[in-house]
Amino acid sequence: MAKSNCFSFTASRNWFLKYSFSNSGLKSSTTDLGNGTIIHCWIPKTHKEKKPSLVLIHGIGANAMWQWSEFIKPLSSRFNLYIPDLLFFGESYTSRPERTESFQAECVMRTMEGYGVKKMAVVGLSYGGFVGYSMAVQFPEVVERLVLVCCGVCFEEKDMENGMFQVKSVDEAVSILLPQSPEKLRELVKLSFYKPIKNLPSCFLNDFIDVMCTVNHQERKELIETLHNTRKLSDLPKITQPTLIIWGEYDQIFPLELAHRLKRHLSENAELVIIKDAGHAINMEKPKELFKQLKSFLLDSRPLPSY
Repeated sequence: MAKSNCFSFTASRNWFLKYSFSNSGLKSSTTDLGNGTIIHCWIPKTHKEKKPSLVLIHGIGANAMWQWSEFIKPLSSRFNLYIPDLLFFGESYTSRPERTESFQAECVMRTMEGYGVKKMAVVGLSYGGFVGYSMAVQFPEVVERLVLVCCGVCFEEKDMENGMFQVKSVDEAVSILLPQSPEKLRELVKLSFYKPIKNLPSCFLNDFIDVMCTVNHQERKELIETLHNTRKLSDLPKITQPTLIIWGEYDQIFPLELAHRLKRHLSENAELVIIKDAGHAINMEKPKELFKQLKSFLLDSRPLPSY
């Protein structure tokens, strides 16, 4: 794709977000896990033992900075924040062939172990929730509490065939979730927001695609394909950690039906909160409401369990 001729707002915002993260007490760190696997993570400049640790995991849309920028300042004053880039996003990469959320979860946890984090709460947004759920399954003694934001972890392969989603095939989903043209990016914005921004200039959209959507496109496509293949609710383990499920009332990426399905799956261990007049991109559309729910669940509610 030809590079945009206009000023690169996307690259400039990346620079600004790096400055903002650093100004909020975080620093950029890279961990080599071996076997061609590198994980980039924003970590506290100083880990304070009296603060609980919180891991924020982003979704497919962009890197960790873009998706969590609204929450850094209010959360960093209360937590030791760890914000990784998942494999094939930001500066994280692997030459290994694994594409499952369980491998992503293992890599994030190994990175946290390297930083000496022994207990944590995890917040996962959309695809990041799949990774967070897998972390809770694999490492129940470490993940004490879990928040899943618009995360269709309980969907099944047959749901697409049965017409639950706006898209009719995995290929169509990939073309929208990993947009390679302004038209597809406009479609993604329309599906992601309850009140989408209209009249976005192609110049801006091409710039965003060039900076955010062209790198590691094949690998990200494989992540989505692996997520869908042979998925069954009966194969999804039940976790025992206290779990908060947050969903947008008008989510068109993962319909609200999946929120109720997940609540039934986890039963008394989970609480469901539905945010009114919001779509899938709650972190951008309703950041104040999302922060209020995070604060209530992670700080103001009953004490964390001990293991």
